Amino acid sequence: MRLDKYLKVSRIIKRRTVANEACDAGRVTINGRPAKASADVKVGDILEIQFGNKPVKVEVLDVKETVKKDEAKEMFKTL
Repeated sequence: MRLDKYLKVSRIIKRRTVANEACDAGRVTINGRPAKASADVKVGDILEIQFGNKPVKVEVLDVKETVKKDEAKEMFKTL
């Protein structure tokens, strides 16, 4: 699944366009490497997102095309 779509579906970032902009600005890394919005996300990947001066680090536990709001937080684990 594309990185921007994963960030939106998992509700880490609320809108896909915002996720896209964060990737373009170089604020998102996958396993320590800067990632583009089109990068592929797999189970076990470590994502690090820079929100202002507060970094958020999560591990991908599940990749689904669509999820309910309640199940979204089960797609990742905060590190």
